[in-house]
Amino acid sequence: MNPTLKGVTYVSVWVLLWGTAASIADFVLLERGAYEAGTGGQAITFVSYGIAAVVLGVRLSGRFLSPATQQAEGQALEQEEKG
Repeated sequence: MNPTLKGVTYVSVWVLLWGTAASIADFVLLERGAYEAGTGGQAITFVSYGIAAVVLGVRLSGRFLSPATQQAEGQALEQEEKG
């Protein structure tokens, strides 16, 4: 896979994960009356989940975006083309 496309896909998946997790947490907190919609509590929820997503995304990026993985994929493609 093209490294640029792989990077864009990686970031897009993290944005979707962040939005989903933060929205679920926000829904639960709103239902329980922890805060009202549009208040600072809601902003804190989304910002804190965003920070967590960035930290996890950066820490895990080596597993998905490492040059070794790209080299292995390139070698596998070369073997497929030859075989």
